[in-house]
Amino acid sequence: MRPLHQRFTLFSERNDTYIFVPEGEGQSLTVHRSSGDIVLNPPKHTIPYARQRSDKIIYGILGLISLTLTDYIIVITGRTLQGRLMGHDIYRATEFDILPLAPISAFVPPHAVESHLLALVRSHLQGGNFLFSYNWDVTRRLQAQWDSRETDGGKALWEVVDDRFFWNRFLQAKFIDAATASGNPAFGSYILPIMYGTFEVRPTFLHGRHMQLALISRRSRYRAGTRYFRRGVDHEGNVANFNETEQLLLVEGQTTPGSVRPTEDNFAVKLSFVQIRGSVPLFWSEVNTLRYKPDLQIMDVPETTTAMERHLLTQTKTYGPQSLVNLINHKGHEKPVKDAYERYIAELDLADVKYEYFDFHGECRKMRWDRISVLIDRMKDDLEQYGYFQVSADEPAPRKVQKGIVRTNCMDNLDRTNVVQAALAKYTLNLQLRELGILNATDGVDDFEAFSKEFREMWADHADAIARAYGGSGALKSDFTRTNKRTRKGALEDGYKSVMRYLKNNFFDGARQDGFDLITGNWVPRKNPSAALFLIGDPRPLITRSMPAVASFSLFMICAGLTLPRTSDYSLFYYFLLWFTLFSISMVFIIIHGIDYVAWPRLNPPTEIIYYNGPGYRSGHNGKGLNGKEEPSWKKKKWLTSGSRRTKSGVEEVELGTLKKRVD
Repeated sequence: MRPLHQRFTLFSERNDTYIFVPEGEGQSLTVHRSSGDIVLNPPKHTIPYARQRSDKIIYGILGLISLTLTDYIIVITGRTLQGRLMGHDIYRATEFDILPLAPISAFVPPHAVESHLLALVRSHLQGGNFLFSYNWDVTRRLQAQWDSRETDGGKALWEVVDDRFFWNRFLQAKFIDAATASGNPAFGSYILPIMYGTFEVRPTFLHGRHMQLALISRRSRYRAGTRYFRRGVDHEGNVANFNETEQLLLVEGQTTPGSVRPTEDNFAVKLSFVQIRGSVPLFWSEVNTLRYKPDLQIMDVPETTTAMERHLLTQTKTYGPQSLVNLINHKGHEKPVKDAYERYIAELDLADVKYEYFDFHGECRKMRWDRISVLIDRMKDDLEQYGYFQVSADEPAPRKVQKGIVRTNCMDNLDRTNVVQAALAKYTLNLQLRELGILNATDGVDDFEAFSKEFREMWADHADAIARAYGGSGALKSDFTRTNKRTRKGALEDGYKSVMRYLKNNFFDGARQDGFDLITGNWVPRKNPSAALFLIGDPRPLITRSMPAVASFSLFMICAGLTLPRTSDYSLFYYFLLWFTLFSISMVFIIIHGIDYVAWPRLNPPTEIIYYNGPGYRSGHNGKGLNGKEEPSWKKKKWLTSGSRRTKSGVEEVELGTLKKRVD
């Protein structure tokens, strides 16, 4: 692959251009601020005399985003080295600058809508875990890179990455268009793909062999979002919270005493094991109403079969045969999702798809977490049939290839899924180490505490990162992953994490979801901030907005009354009666109209899900007013005409009230 530029110096010529000059040899790049044109300068291009040099080093161009007033170039100004894998540095982007194309003086003070959208962009950039490498493809698993190694040689990195995990693909669209139109391969050195996910590599030692154990998770940009605002499948077969997780084992050759260990990519054997996770591929959601358990909504529509089939066939085409491990409870709140999932799987009856149900909470109740071995015993045949990828330095072809994959899900694809995926990864790691002769047939990873600790901590950190990205807090049950034990301390920590999830999912995730939709191109603003005033207004009636203030003030007065002097037990009776009454009325009102107090996404509000009344299952109509069907005030406003939603095919859908119009 063609190498990428790793450092730039940024020059600006008055308010006309931004000029990116790469370190060392290479053609500079000019972005014209008035027209937005992106031009690759000829070799040895002279920088204009009347230019201003930025005092920050640019480590990469993330892309260009268009908001309501102007376009902005997003650049990486800070990075940290996450690790070195097979001789390649893997970085995490830590700091960003957003450079406006229009002169700053053109909108001072900035419009409130533009400021809000910029805040969403900054929040998304600072809250995500963005990884990249200048000379290695972090988006593709080792086996996929090996399969295409002969055709990747003369291509730019953006041309070979896995499109699902090319997180800034939408932001790079104008740069890619410019590169395609120019036909100049040097353009590709400026297009830096980034991945939203996790990466960790740790050196280990076992039975005289030096090794590296690495773990990479890759989050799909399709149907991306937060826990309650992105569930299930879309019409194109993409599911929410889809992650590909790859465990790498890199084993150095045996060395003689006193010899120098290699420091670069000189591993004798490289092994890769891949798993995936994703939301249950149905049209379903959980509707927040301030209750701890949201209303469950399953939409039994004719398109479900097609969408599920499209999703599963895409995975089998990519990975081969797959086993679906379902960890959803067989009773209670989750049961309808399990039943619907199994009904459609049986209806499809796909040849390369196996279904395996495991009652996680039932089998592991009373902290019997060792019972996960029951699932491993069931999956042994599939795991050994699917295998793993193995390539040796002294052999021209891989010794083994992974022929299939395990797809694991629970309701959120977080906590139970993390525990099971770690167990499957440990089982496969044992197979790999025994195959290499590093472990005896009767030994396992858990028999070597130092090695086992590295494995457990890596998987626990990985679980926490995925859970924070989707659910808003670290993973539950992570104490078992870290220590191989379920403890009461871990249960208390899970209680705290559950409270944090509740608060974030109800009161903060709406803005987070807007950030996902803006960065991935699911909502494209128009060049008219007045058309998006709904983003900064509050259309709720005064009585709705005032109730939290009434409840807070009443509670304050009750607490204050406890400190007041009294002449008898009845002297403050009417005082407390008044404030208890106001507090009770306000709280009852908030509970009845709970849906109006959830921080919903505003760019793509899920009203068609919340008020779906077709065939399917609905656990309740809580928090929607006294009759349970009243539309919230934020739906009644005519503010859905302000943006457009870009589909995977590049066609825009403009929302006009409840009517969707395609704009080619």
